[in-house]
Amino acid sequence: MGSLRGLATPFVALGPSGVAVRTRLGQLTTTDVEVLRQVGAHLGKLASRDLRARCRDGLDHDAGAWAVRKRELTPESSARWAGAITKATHDQWALARRGAHAHVQSLEAGVRTLEHRLSLPLGQKGTKHAPGGYRSRREWHAKARRLHVLEDRLARARADREAGRVHVVRGGKRLAHARHHLTDAGLTEAEWRERWEAERWFVQADGESGKRFGNETIRVTPDGEVSLRLPAPLAHLANAAHGRYVLTGQVVFAHRGQEWVDRVAAHRAVAYRIHHDTIRARWYVTASWQKPVTRTVPLATALAEGVIGVDMNADHLAAWHLDLHGNPVGNPRRFSYGLTGPATHRDAQVRHALTRLLHWATTSGVKAIAVEDLDFTADKTREKHGRLKRFRQLISSMPTARLRARLTSMADATGITIIAVDPSYTSRWGAQHWQNPLTSTTRKTTRHDAASIAIGRRAQGCPIRRRTAPPRTHQSDGCGHRTIQAGPETSGREGPRPRIPGPRTRSVPPDTARTRATRTPNTVRDVRSEQEWVQDPLLLTE
Repeated sequence: MGSLRGLATPFVALGPSGVAVRTRLGQLTTTDVEVLRQVGAHLGKLASRDLRARCRDGLDHDAGAWAVRKRELTPESSARWAGAITKATHDQWALARRGAHAHVQSLEAGVRTLEHRLSLPLGQKGTKHAPGGYRSRREWHAKARRLHVLEDRLARARADREAGRVHVVRGGKRLAHARHHLTDAGLTEAEWRERWEAERWFVQADGESGKRFGNETIRVTPDGEVSLRLPAPLAHLANAAHGRYVLTGQVVFAHRGQEWVDRVAAHRAVAYRIHHDTIRARWYVTASWQKPVTRTVPLATALAEGVIGVDMNADHLAAWHLDLHGNPVGNPRRFSYGLTGPATHRDAQVRHALTRLLHWATTSGVKAIAVEDLDFTADKTREKHGRLKRFRQLISSMPTARLRARLTSMADATGITIIAVDPSYTSRWGAQHWQNPLTSTTRKTTRHDAASIAIGRRAQGCPIRRRTAPPRTHQSDGCGHRTIQAGPETSGREGPRPRIPGPRTRSVPPDTARTRATRTPNTVRDVRSEQEWVQDPLLLTE
């Protein structure tokens, strides 16, 4: 039997660092739409030019080069528009840089796996931690050719990273590729062109604390009036003082509306982004702001009222409530969601499932939810699970990052703490120790339900395995139930029980002799039992 992987210590997940709310920008006139289109197209052209300059600088970029780029953009827009463009460019370049690093790591993992499997004899079986050899000479030859392909890709990716080159497409690489496959994308050339231009527009501005309503470039008043500072070449389109254009429509933020009003009224920084949805033919405005870093709740405090263990799966969340000692309470719960259809439908399904989970946690009085710290980055490669296509599709479709981020954000508003635990062996050990004992004629415990118990117990610091119950006659004594769970900080919690004074036979109380001597009989005994019997002396004969 191989050695087990080391288990990471459970930790409290950090809360959200920012808030973003979106609402529709309705009641726009034809002039409003035309102004927004011209502003977006003009600033989008400047953003494309600035991104090209940033990619040209590569690793040689510094604060001086950033200042030069901003000075070149200021005459064609404004100082604040130039600052917003250069900052967005820097963030986009950094994101592409991180993506290139992740791509290099994925290629390196694939090359290592192929080299290992090619070095093994044909037909050799693998182990739990390492794959075996290939099944046939034909497959071995095909994988050897793929190894050369991956090595070439890895060499190019490493060269680009060392040189500071990134590959970025303003508007999205997927939409750019759709231009050559319009039939498969279900688009006409005019529809694709409209969507492409809308994605490359730039109408967003960072907030500034201390300025009026938290933003001087795109300003939204507490009453919902939206106005924006026009770039210098478009100043002739202004309908208000100081080169500003006030839109006819007003906005109302339904979600976190009062929080947004309080922030705007206090002139605190709020960033805005105006974008056009070509599919719905609607305009939207997104407001976002940072939240102060809050102190996380100590782990012991969060677990004071028990915990709910949650096992994330491809189509549902399996949850079970555990008490303070790690014992399952009640019946398991399942919160299903579907991941088919458009992205908006999938996002709504995940949000609805998490909402029901949080409502159940609130009604149960629990202040903590334990989830697995899942990361399938290394398990999605075709080199590791090449033949198991359905399994690769299954783990690729699991929205682990989205579930974790949304659950943390939504739980922060309800005062529930999210605890992340190591996912190693939770499904295997949960099914081994908890699935059969919790299955009855009226309740069928699944493998996922048992895994949720293992996750919750790991968050509490309790071992996943169940303690073996003693005989029926010994299940209760002066110290309580024998299978009660001690806290993780209790020393010797898995050691022998303390010595109880008295006779070693548990069925006899310690004071048996004293109570029997002084006890008054409650029943009338037979008269013959009161008579004393004396044995006659034996006759001694020779």
